[in-house]
Amino acid sequence: MASNILIVDDDAAIRDSLHEFIMISGFTAFKSSSSEEALEILKEETIHVVITDIILPGMDGLDLTERIKSTYNTDVIVMTGYSGDYSYEEAINKGASDLIFKPVRFEELLLRLKRVLKERRLTNERIEMLEKLKKLAITDGLTRLYNSRHFYNQMELEADRSNRYNHPLALLLLDIDLFKEYNDTYGHLQGDKVLQRIGKIIKSCLRKMDTAYRYGGEEFTILLPETTAEEAKTVAERIRAGIEKVKFSPVPGNETNITISVGVTEYCKNEDLSEFVQRADRAMYLSKKNGRNRVSSIFGEKEVKQSVLPFSSKTS
Repeated sequence: MASNILIVDDDAAIRDSLHEFIMISGFTAFKSSSSEEALEILKEETIHVVITDIILPGMDGLDLTERIKSTYNTDVIVMTGYSGDYSYEEAINKGASDLIFKPVRFEELLLRLKRVLKERRLTNERIEMLEKLKKLAITDGLTRLYNSRHFYNQMELEADRSNRYNHPLALLLLDIDLFKEYNDTYGHLQGDKVLQRIGKIIKSCLRKMDTAYRYGGEEFTILLPETTAEEAKTVAERIRAGIEKVKFSPVPGNETNITISVGVTEYCKNEDLSEFVQRADRAMYLSKKNGRNRVSSIFGEKEVKQSVLPFSSKTS
């Protein structure tokens, strides 16, 4: 894809000749006679590199450079015919990627423009790589949900917001029922398929502001900002029902269901986060104790009503 280049110069002859040369060199070119006009173009178009004279009517090219770098992901090459008045360091300190002196030799300008574009591409590739590495560091490789390390970091942030703004925060803790038996019967590869499918179902039931995590093994946690325990029970029921209705085929001709037990709780202002998690864990074990495949909730030390659904009476 061609790069978009904007020429800024109040001299029409220079502006037009540079514009024509840039177009002939295979780029998409725009032109303006002032900083103010250039900023308007930047609002409307994605510009990769601005080539600007320093001496302009109104805002000069160095101030324009500073404005561009503070607002847009755009590189700037500065031109000047006053080599004694402006230094390379001054231009760089304003955010310019390069400085070229007039009269401009087209071949030199093209070489510098290609260098700036190459460095821009490499920088963007490094940023993308770092973002991917950052995402990998907080993501569970199997389910593509966040991992437990990120859960604790995010829980601290959400609890801080809850304390500061007095907004509710709910936590779900999910455990797959009888998952050890499933793995022992059908093998861990089939168990991994269950985990992957459950991860997708959980994601499909959440809002953008909610975050889901593989807490460990067959356990998952979900943080629900701006959500009370009663509201969170509705989300938990939606996830539970969505998982229960899925048919798994670990061996040909043999379909089976997977169910989960869910614990729901709501954050108490300024409480210790370990108690927050332990309370969700106690609520989840209530679901296990009372037959599995259900949602139980505890707020503070008070057990809230649970959704009771008949299921197997086996343990764990």
